[in-house]
This record gives sequence, structure tokens and C-alpha cells, in this order.
Amino acid sequence: MNNNRKSGVALIAGSVIGIIIMVLHPTGHDLFASGQLESAARMLVAVHAVALAALPFLFLGAWGLSRHLESPDCFSMAALVTYTFALIAVMNAAVADGLIAPVLGRQMAAAAPSSIDMWHMVLNYNFRQNQAFAQLYVVASSVAIALWSVSILRSGKLARGVAIYGAILAPVTLIALFSGHLRLNAHGFGMVMLCEGIWFVVVGVLLFKTEKIEFPA
Repeated sequence: MNNNRKSGVALIAGSVIGIIIMVLHPTGHDLFASGQLESAARMLVAVHAVALAALPFLFLGAWGLSRHLESPDCFSMAALVTYTFALIAVMNAAVADGLIAPVLGRQMAAAAPSSIDMWHMVLNYNFRQNQAFAQLYVVASSVAIALWSVSILRSGKLARGVAIYGAILAPVTLIALFSGHLRLNAHGFGMVMLCEGIWFVVVGVLLFKTEKIEFPA
């Protein structure tokens, strides 16, 4: 399998896993619903562990895409740098939501009634961190998709249609986020992952079908 095909498979696999994870993702209400703490906590840990394992696939796929689109204007490499920043942000969001929140939830459930307010404050702080990193991911990934789309349009590589979709998706997502219409709860973030996942899967398929490109050692 040549390098473009490997990169395409990595993009497809990472994106599909991300979409599936968001479908299975429990909500905060599930975590604190009566009698649901343990099952929701286990599910949170499981889905976020899988999500974290998928991030290297997305990076490798993004690296291959940028190398395929590489040109003197450096749009594709700028996209790779920006997307790497996005992956670091979503890694932190996943750790806060999937690895820290379940532990805090269990400790809060076992705490004395007099300390409940303190645990609410700690959970709220963790939630705010999760939201900040999620917002950073949405912004950085949208900018990266816009840069890759511009690179596709300028280079003529891959399909013009996917570049147009990306060039529309990125500003629409940013406008929705900054206007307050996009809430990054499980449903809102899941919608972002679905829309971006469609772009990455299509790009991955197109990359899979391209001619072999040799990366320098």
C-alpha cells in the first residue's frame, strides 16, 4: 500500500471512529441520573479512551494530506500545523470530560452533604476547561479545513467539490460558534464531528485513489 493510500485509510478510520464515539457519548445528565453513575462513568472512560487512540490516525492522515498538497504557497503545511494544534486541544478536552469527570462524579457521590457545594465548584471548573479546549478545537480545525480547501483549489489536486464544501463549512461553523448558536454539548460537538468527518472521509477516499507519492526519508 503506497503512502497516499495509508494516509487516506488513516483519515477515514480516525474520522469514522470520531463520529461513532459522539453517537455513543453519554451526556452530563446521564452521569448524574439516579442509579446511572457507574454505567455512565464507565461509558465515558471507554468512549474517550477510544477517541484518544484515534488521534494519531488523524494526525498521520493529515500529515499525508498536507504532503500530497504541498506547494510553494505553504497553505497545506499551515493547515497541518493548525490541525495539530486542534488535535492537542481536543486531546485535553477528552481527558477532562472522559478521564477526570467520572472520577470527580464518583467522589462527589461519596462525599458528605456538607461538601457538595465544593464538589459542584470543582466539577464546574473541569467542565469549563473541557468547553474551552472544545472551542479551541472547533476554531483550529475549521481554520485548518479552510486552509486545506484553499490549497486544493489552488493546486487542482483532489476534487474541487470537497474544497468548496470545506470552504463553506469552516466559516459557517465559526459563525455558529461565535454567535452562540453552536453549543458544544454532546449534541453540538457531535454535529461538528459529523460535518467535519464527512469532509475528512471524502478527502481520505480521494487520497486513497491518487497516484503514489514518495515521501523523502
